[in-house]
Amino acid sequence: MNTSVKDDDRERWAVDPATRQPLSPRAQPGYYPGFHTLSQQEFWDEATRKAVRDRVERTPSIRFFTPDEAALMTALSDRLMPQDDRDAAHRIPIVPVIDARLFTGRIDGYRFEDMPPDGEAYRIALRGIEAIARSLHDRPFVDLGPWEQEGILQSLHDEKPAAAADIWRRVPLDRFWMLLMGDVVDAYYAHPWAWDEVGFGGPAYPRGYFRLEGGKPEPWEEREHRYAWDAPPRSLSAGYKPIGGTHPGRHQPTGQEGTH
Repeated sequence: MNTSVKDDDRERWAVDPATRQPLSPRAQPGYYPGFHTLSQQEFWDEATRKAVRDRVERTPSIRFFTPDEAALMTALSDRLMPQDDRDAAHRIPIVPVIDARLFTGRIDGYRFEDMPPDGEAYRIALRGIEAIARSLHDRPFVDLGPWEQEGILQSLHDEKPAAAADIWRRVPLDRFWMLLMGDVVDAYYAHPWAWDEVGFGGPAYPRGYFRLEGGKPEPWEEREHRYAWDAPPRSLSAGYKPIGGTHPGRHQPTGQEGTH
């Protein structure tokens, strides 16, 4: 274990359930050691190859968020999609990808009638999150410890914010949670390093996939090698609670709302 790592860093690491010792960050977490999706790029057409390589080699610059908003978004994404199992050189950029979407105005083609446009919703909601942090801890969200931050995120997930009621009337919390989690998850799993983590063999075009049944890997993929791990002892992330309450028009099916 790297003895130069701070104790509070180790607190955020997953633990070995047998030894109860923290699992050190690695270049490639996940159950597919040694597999690299980019090793298959010669089988992709030129446009696909460029699009995928750009995700590794060209991180978008921040153009939509202000510096303070970008710092807050980074703190949020660090807890919503923790990358404490990755070494510093292999952290996947999340906020720049969300920023690029908002700057270009790219949307999913619809918007809930009770939600502002995505960019406006983010700016309003970020002010609400800051208000909660200052109300509970008298400090900005970015200055809080990870477990204090998780507590605030848990209150957002549970739709029980401690402050900024006027803001959450303008931006319904369940809608914003889905917007935020959707963007964070999309940004993470669009990156080839996340594909390595889950053993995804890359774009199907033009080569295609042929082992469509039985759960068998393609010849160019790696077989799964599982290892046991538990969530960090103090983390709230190991729990699961559906969002949306009991309202038939707002409840989300299992697996579509995420947790932090």
